[in-house]
Amino acid sequence: MEIRPILVLIGLLAAAAAGAEAAYTWTDEDGIVHYSDRPEPGATEINLVGDKPASQSAPARRPAATTGASDNEGSEPAGPFKYDSLEIVSPGAEQTLWNIEGTLNVTLALTPALQPGHQVRVYFDGTPQTVNTTSFQLDEVWRGVHNLQAEVIDETGKLMIRSQPNRFYVQQNTINR
Repeated sequence: MEIRPILVLIGLLAAAAAGAEAAYTWTDEDGIVHYSDRPEPGATEINLVGDKPASQSAPARRPAATTGASDNEGSEPAGPFKYDSLEIVSPGAEQTLWNIEGTLNVTLALTPALQPGHQVRVYFDGTPQTVNTTSFQLDEVWRGVHNLQAEVIDETGKLMIRSQPNRFYVQQNTINR
């Protein structure tokens, strides 16, 4: 085995990592958070390298100022609520599940937690279903290729955040008779 191609590959990976010192984040009009290595209008820079000055990193969130005598009285709302992330944890992307007997356990990671009045809408193979939790079961999930996507909607039905689509596979052992 030649060592030269391996060294060239390591050098290319190191050069790519050194060039990727910044990333950008922004939230679109639907409340979906995006990340990119290219700046977009209204995007905030995220520091990926720890040796840059703190002034170049993303600004910290500050609590809303209050005008009343106590923190609970006379405070103005901080603005519309936004979720930071939504991810399908289980089943994993491109995962193959064996012998699940038609019942699929789904787990979502949502930050911050699901707010009162908000619901999770799950699209299983394009068919929507609404649930009130981030851990639930779907029935009648049989052998084959399946797609799963989740989104959080508020009490008015407005989309708050949407996960990336997740493709997974279900296999079933066959018994020769």
